[in-house]
Amino acid sequence: MQQRCVDFYLAHTDRINNWDLVDLSCYPLLGVWLLDKDRSLLYDLARNGKTIWEQRIGIVSTMTFIRHGQIGDTFAIADILLHHKHDLIHKAVGWLLREAGKRDKAALVAYLEPRYNTMPRTMLRYAIEKFPEAERKAYLK
Repeated sequence: MQQRCVDFYLAHTDRINNWDLVDLSCYPLLGVWLLDKDRSLLYDLARNGKTIWEQRIGIVSTMTFIRHGQIGDTFAIADILLHHKHDLIHKAVGWLLREAGKRDKAALVAYLEPRYNTMPRTMLRYAIEKFPEAERKAYLK
């Protein structure tokens, strides 16, 4: 049954037309389904999604993995979307990086260190939102 729901969801992503639909639907359905499966689908959506909503599904679906202590896919898909041109992708990537950092701040810092100077400002701000003020200011200089 879950496979049928996922197939239906993926066959109708052309009907997803805003960030709220993505954020409310993808990780409880697609993320949960992929928890014990190959996740290349998310990489493909991030890389080759026909719309920003499909690309956003690629990163936001990793919320389920983060909640299960699996943060590697979030960082890898964030790399795919790192220099995306759309602000709504920057916000989503920053949000998921922040969530991954709640699980493992050292991993987030290690991810940010070589990238924070070139990543979109909005993405960086979202990612470091929970850092202490002095640390946030250091990243934003």
